[in-house]
Amino acid sequence: MMDAHDLPRSRMRILRPFRRRTDVSQRRLRRGVYLLPSLFTLANMFCGYACIVYAMRGEFATAAPFIGLAIVVDMLDGRIARMTGTTSAFGLELDSLADIISFGVAPAILSFSWGLQPLGRLGWAAGFIFVAAAATRLARFNIQSGSLDKRYFVGMPSPAAAGVPAATVFAIPWGFQTNTEALPVLAMVILPALLMVSTIRFRSFKNLDFAVRRRYPVLVLIAVFLALLAAHPQTVLVVLAYGYLTSAFVELIWHRLRRRRDHGEPADHVAATDTHAL
Repeated sequence: MMDAHDLPRSRMRILRPFRRRTDVSQRRLRRGVYLLPSLFTLANMFCGYACIVYAMRGEFATAAPFIGLAIVVDMLDGRIARMTGTTSAFGLELDSLADIISFGVAPAILSFSWGLQPLGRLGWAAGFIFVAAAATRLARFNIQSGSLDKRYFVGMPSPAAAGVPAATVFAIPWGFQTNTEALPVLAMVILPALLMVSTIRFRSFKNLDFAVRRRYPVLVLIAVFLALLAAHPQTVLVVLAYGYLTSAFVELIWHRLRRRRDHGEPADHVAATDTHAL
């Protein structure tokens, strides 16, 4: 049986280029797969940067949708990394830095240019509170990921918190010019900031069941949502942003009422048993 050393040198030279081309193409494909989530993260960062630029120019109707686009891109980069098996510590750190820009600095500057500017120092202090809360929320998420219930977020997620001022500005793009008009903007900025660093649980919707038997109703609901979004985008986005903000309080009240009812049933059962025994 001939060994590789016994093959003619001319034949070895013919085979080597093909092997090298295959190896190079595989390495390029592998690099492309690993770069794909980072490209989405850079797109997220670009959306935050574009929002800041347009907000500083006073073009609020153009600036606000960039935060919504950043939310969509941020949802995709993590899913793509998990689907392709390309998750890494570098990607996690880059994603957090991009989120601070898109969901911390960009909403703060957008809110300040849009409605907090008449308040002066109080306005930019409120914007800084939002930035600090977003950074704290992201840092806490990074160290707690993997050890918490996947069904819930501890504290309001920074993309959802950024969606509150973004949806409000998109619905009312003309802004405010007086101190009286600017006072409600403080609540729009500070309330999501406090919820980000709170321990209130928000639904993550990661455990939604998209089984085959439920695929068609889900598709119909998505179609209805897209139709409403195309017809009335401002109204739909405001309802979506503030609805998610209030959903945590509704669920918290529901769980407390249910807990009281569950604790009250044993006492009623004991009283009924004692009455029957008498």
